[in-house]
Amino acid sequence: MALFMSVPFSVLDLAPVVSGSTSGEALRNTLDLARHAERLGFHRYWLAEHHAMPGIASSATAVLIGQVAAATSALRVGSGGIMLPNHAPMVVAEQFGTLEALFPGRIDLGLGRAPGTDQATALALRRSPQALSVDDFPEQVVELRGYFGADSKVTPAAGNEPPVWLLGSSGYSARLAGLLGLPFAFAHHFSAQNTVPALNLYRESFRPGALTEPYSMIGVAVTAADTDERAVELARPQALAFLRLRQGNPGLLPTPDEAASYPYTALDRQMIDSRLADQVVGGPETVRRRMDALIERTGVDEVMVTTQVHDHADRLRSYDILADLYSLAASPA
Repeated sequence: MALFMSVPFSVLDLAPVVSGSTSGEALRNTLDLARHAERLGFHRYWLAEHHAMPGIASSATAVLIGQVAAATSALRVGSGGIMLPNHAPMVVAEQFGTLEALFPGRIDLGLGRAPGTDQATALALRRSPQALSVDDFPEQVVELRGYFGADSKVTPAAGNEPPVWLLGSSGYSARLAGLLGLPFAFAHHFSAQNTVPALNLYRESFRPGALTEPYSMIGVAVTAADTDERAVELARPQALAFLRLRQGNPGLLPTPDEAASYPYTALDRQMIDSRLADQVVGGPETVRRRMDALIERTGVDEVMVTTQVHDHADRLRSYDILADLYSLAASPA
């Protein structure tokens, strides 16, 4: 039995800018993938906020959410996430109140406490060194949610609160989400060793709030192809992109040929292998086996898939394989 059929699953998109392409093409591919994901039966489609990264085009996240929502009809669309310390909470409330008013019942507001960029860029975003601390994140969350209240004077936020999620890759946001009674999304795709401890902490800390019961989701990096060998070939470019990011040299998403010919050191190869080991990469049966095992181990309520491959057709094919494996069109939304 495929355990994955018992949970909804969704898409996380960073609008990757690939080698030989442009940010405009990346954004058009995002709209195409969103329409494709809706046809396949995916539950929600989130965009991630990152800044000053040549290979990621989703930096103006709220703007892109509006475009994706307008290009689809029923798909839930949201942020995975808005890095709240980068923004004045009132501005975020205005943006997402506007989105919720335009697309009622279809918008999600996922919030993170990390900058999503380097310190220099964070300073440029926040305009003040005093604003660089993440220590006041809980207060910012409470302030933001207050602007959505029925008696708020912030228009159009007042009365137009979308579901608020907390995102995290450690125990901090897991505990806070539990204490506030909010849904929680964990970044398994870049902090796999912390996934189960954070989810356990969230469930142990949970107090009824916006939700009466805990609801958890994990982000998982998936590359599905027709064979295991082809999937590994397609997955290596994003592992190389991650390596370059760790080395302080972010760039466009390389091609499979560029990844194959890169002069890796022994330490580089160790990092690449470790990166791929935490992902779901393979042909259909390998993907099914690894995904089912991950869901059983974590007990999550939903899975959000991110697929970073060079060719857009290969990315569409990866989501096709998942939809075919788990009969998404027939699964509950």
